[in-house]
Amino acid sequence: MSSVKQVLDKFYREYDFKERILHDPIEFPHRYKRREDIEIAGFIASCFAYGKVGLFKPVIEKILSAMRGRPGRLAKESSPYYFLMEFKVKKDGRLFSGIKYRFNENKDIICLLHIISHLLRSHKSIENVFKSFYKETDSDTGNALTGFIDYALKTDTSDIYEKNLNPDGLLQFFPSPSKGSACKRMNLFLRWMIRKRDIDFGVWKGIPENKLIIPLDTHIAKISRCLGFTKRKSQDWKMAVEITNALKKLDSDDPLKYDFAMCHYGISGLCSSKDDIKDIRCVKCLLKKGVQFNRQK
Repeated sequence: MSSVKQVLDKFYREYDFKERILHDPIEFPHRYKRREDIEIAGFIASCFAYGKVGLFKPVIEKILSAMRGRPGRLAKESSPYYFLMEFKVKKDGRLFSGIKYRFNENKDIICLLHIISHLLRSHKSIENVFKSFYKETDSDTGNALTGFIDYALKTDTSDIYEKNLNPDGLLQFFPSPSKGSACKRMNLFLRWMIRKRDIDFGVWKGIPENKLIIPLDTHIAKISRCLGFTKRKSQDWKMAVEITNALKKLDSDDPLKYDFAMCHYGISGLCSSKDDIKDIRCVKCLLKKGVQFNRQK
């Protein structure tokens, strides 16, 4: 384990965070200075962060661009936060006409904005909603995330769908640990908001960084199996927790700092996609140096 820590720490120290911003949905909240706008732009960007970056980034761009035409009443410049504080489905929904992405139809996207608007009007921020479900005794952010998702989905959606319902395209924006989902996009958003170093913002206060759960994707899952961080096969919430707990043994205060290095290692192609001991990349893998190779079947 110590050799893995040394390699991951090295990757972390040498990671080009500024360059990464240009190839990551975190680019969008980085365009804003006010914490309120960082939160809203971050939440919207994370909701669409699935599939290929080149496909979802133009969708996020269209949504945020549509909000620039009317500055908020209390803001001197265009503001996603103040736009959604004043959002009216019938009046403003047409600004987003025609925008859709994969599983999310146009009405689902408008309803997402409607729900965010409802949360802002009732609690002033997404942070306040989330923290209303968070307890210091919680081992991680899972319970708070479940409460937050359940609350958000109680929003009346009849103005969009004509009936108060939550179709699959809308539910896709709101995965929950209670359903077993790994909640990769929600955990990504929480990392942006809570973790306060590198490219993350740390604009939410009062939740320790070691309560965060890793944003689990195929790259993280694959490398974690090879390194023995998890024995699970399904990419679900339990796997995300298991991997995070393993990373806490490397850094108890900031386990998610390894998210960058592990994900980059997978995306770069340095890691085999087959977990194959005969693959030369497995034989020469820097991460497994000094670690017994445990092939998962």
